[in-house]
Amino acid sequence: MSTLGGSTRPLFPFSAVVGHDDLRLALLLTAVHPVIGGVLVRGEKGTAKSTVVRALAALLPSRRTVLDCRFGCDPADPDPDCPDGQHPAEAASAPRGSRLIELPVGATEDRLIGSLDLERALSEGVRAYQPGLLAAAHRGVLYVDEVNLLHDHLVDLLLDAAAMGRAHVERDGVSLSHAASFLLVGTMNPEEGELRPQLLDRFGLTVQVAAARDVDQRVEVIRRRLAFEADPAGFAAGWRAADAELAARILAARQRLATVLLPDTELRRIAALCAAFEVDGMRADLVTARTAVAHAAWRGAREVTEEDVRVAARLALPHRRRRDPFDEPELDDKALDEALNQAAEQAGPPPDPDRPDPDRPDSQPPDGPDGDGPPDGPDGGGAPPLADQTSAQPPPDRGSASGDGPTRPLPAPAQPFRARLLTVPGIGEGAPGRRSRARTEQGRVVRAAPDNPHRVADLHLPATVLAAAPHQRARGRTGPGLRLRRDDLRHAVREGREGNLVLFVVDASGSMAARRRMAAVSGAVLSLLRDAYQRRDKVGLVSFRGAGAELLLPPTSSVPTAVARLRRLRTGGRTPLADGLLRARRVLAAERLRDPKRRPLLVLLTDGRATVPTRLGNHPVADALRAAALLAGDGVATVVVDCESGPVRLGMAAQLAAVAGAPVVTVAELSAEQVTGVVRAARAA
Repeated sequence: MSTLGGSTRPLFPFSAVVGHDDLRLALLLTAVHPVIGGVLVRGEKGTAKSTVVRALAALLPSRRTVLDCRFGCDPADPDPDCPDGQHPAEAASAPRGSRLIELPVGATEDRLIGSLDLERALSEGVRAYQPGLLAAAHRGVLYVDEVNLLHDHLVDLLLDAAAMGRAHVERDGVSLSHAASFLLVGTMNPEEGELRPQLLDRFGLTVQVAAARDVDQRVEVIRRRLAFEADPAGFAAGWRAADAELAARILAARQRLATVLLPDTELRRIAALCAAFEVDGMRADLVTARTAVAHAAWRGAREVTEEDVRVAARLALPHRRRRDPFDEPELDDKALDEALNQAAEQAGPPPDPDRPDPDRPDSQPPDGPDGDGPPDGPDGGGAPPLADQTSAQPPPDRGSASGDGPTRPLPAPAQPFRARLLTVPGIGEGAPGRRSRARTEQGRVVRAAPDNPHRVADLHLPATVLAAAPHQRARGRTGPGLRLRRDDLRHAVREGREGNLVLFVVDASGSMAARRRMAAVSGAVLSLLRDAYQRRDKVGLVSFRGAGAELLLPPTSSVPTAVARLRRLRTGGRTPLADGLLRARRVLAAERLRDPKRRPLLVLLTDGRATVPTRLGNHPVADALRAAALLAGDGVATVVVDCESGPVRLGMAAQLAAVAGAPVVTVAELSAEQVTGVVRAARAA
C-alpha cells in the first residue's frame, strides 16, 4: 500500500504527461463525478498507465477527517453507521491529502475488506475488527494494477463497493458496513488475460492506450522522463502551477455539477444511442448520462449538448459492446457517427398522440405519400444502417512453416459448442480457476491440518476444540470457557478448483487438410479455447506440419490472442507428429520452471498418422510413440482428440493415447451437449 498523503517523494506531474488525451480526460471526468464508477485502462506494457494514474491523486482536493477515525469520516457529514462510533457534531478533525491506495494482485479478501482480529478474539475474547484497504481508500483513489490478474471474487467486491459507496462485511461473526467512496482505477495489459465481460461492464469508463508512433512525441516523452529522474523535486516544481490550475478546475467543476442541466432531448439521444449499440441492461445509459453531465461541467457549460454525449459514449460504451469473450472492446468513430445520426431522429420530444404523424401507418398509405414506396438507400434520404459490428478476422499470415506441398489458410471454423470438462488428475495447488481439483483458499472443507491458520476463515473450529478438550483439567480449568493454546489451533484444508496450462497441439498437415475435416477441428479448438477462457486457464498453441513444429503462441493468459493466432494457422504438407510432441514437451519444461504450481493439460488434436521421422529414429510412427512415452514419463496429463474420419479408420490415435496414458475422444465427443444426450439416451434404453 502506498499513499500520497504522507509521501515526500514527488510524483510525476499530471500536466507533464505527453499524449494519452482520452486517458487523462477519463480520469479527470471521474474525479469530477466519482459516481461514474471508475476507469479501466487497457494497454500494452510500457505506456505510462501507472504513471498517469498515480499523478491523478495529487490533483484531488485535501479533505478534513475526524481525528482518530480509522474510516476517514467527514466531520461535516460523518457516517452515522461508522464502526468507530457515532462522531459528535464538534468532533476534532485534521486535514488529510487525498490518498492513493494500491491493491496488490496477491491481496486476499481479508486485506481488501478487513477481518476479525484472530489473536485478540482467541486471547481476549473480544470481537475486534481490523479495517481493510477499502476503508483506507475512502475519499481517495483506489488503484489496482493488473486488475485482470486479480481473482474474480475480489473484483466483484471492489466494484460493488465502488458502485454503492459502502463496503458491507458479513464474515467471521462480524456484520457491519462502512463508507467506502473512492475513485477506482484499474490498469491491465490484455496480453496477460482479459476480464470477464460481466466485470468489464461494472467499470464506468474504459480507455485504450498505446505508445505514440510519432517520433517528436516519443522524443518529448523521453526528454521529460529523463529530466524527472535527474531532479524529481525541480521537475515537479516546474509543473506545479499547471497542476494547481487543473486541481482548481476539478474543484470548480464539482461545485458546478449540481447545476448542469441534462435536457430531455439529450437524454433521449443517450437512450437511443445505447439502444442502437444493443448494450445489455441500463448501466450503460446511466454511466453515459453521468459522464456527459461531468463533461459539460468540466467545460464550464450550463447544459449538456450533443458533443458531451459523443465524448461520453466514446468512453462509456466500447467495453459494453462485447457479445463474445473474444470480441475486442472497441468503438470506431464511423460507427459512433452513424449511431449518432440515427439517434438524432429520436432525440426530439416524444410525439403527440393527438397530432397526425406522417410516419405512422394509419396516417398515410404504406407506400408513402406518392405511392412509390418509402425512401431507401443513400439516395433516398434514409438513415444509414449501423456499421457491421462484428470484428473482422485478420488476414491470413502469408508466411508458412518450412516443408513440402501447398499450404492453405485455415478454413472457416465450424460452429463452436459448449465443450465438455477436461481435467488434470489428482489435486493441485495452482492459481484459482474452474478446471481441476486443487487446494485453495475458497472451497469446501475436506479435512483439518495441525497448522496455525492465518485467517479466521481458515480455522477448523471442531478440530480445534477436539484438540484442546483432553487438556482442560491439566490446564487448570474449573469453570466455563475453553482454555486454548496456540498448538491447539487447526487449519481447515479446503478443496476448490484451479486453472491449468492448457497446451493445444494441432495437426495442420495435409493428412488433416480436407476442408470439411479441418473446419470441424478448428471449431473444436475454438470451443476448447472458449472453455479455457471461462475456466481462467493459461493457454499455448503448437502446430505441426511440413518439416517440423511451430510454437504459434507461447503460454499466456490471453485466450483472445490464441484465437487470433489460430485464425492465422495454415495447413498442408507432411505430418511431423513426433516433432510436434517433442516441441510441446520443451514448452512444458520451460513453463514448469516459471510456474511450478500450475499443472499442464496437453490436448493433442490428430488423426494419429505420422510421415516425418525425427532424431529419435527413422520410423515416423515409432518416433511419435516414443515422444508420447516421454510425455507420459514427465507426468503430463494428456487428452488425445481423434480427428480421423471417413469409412476406413486406422485407429492410430488410440495407439498413441495408450502409450501416453491418455483418454481418447472424438471431435463430436468434445461437445458437452452431445455427450449429455448420449448418456440420457443410454439411460432411457
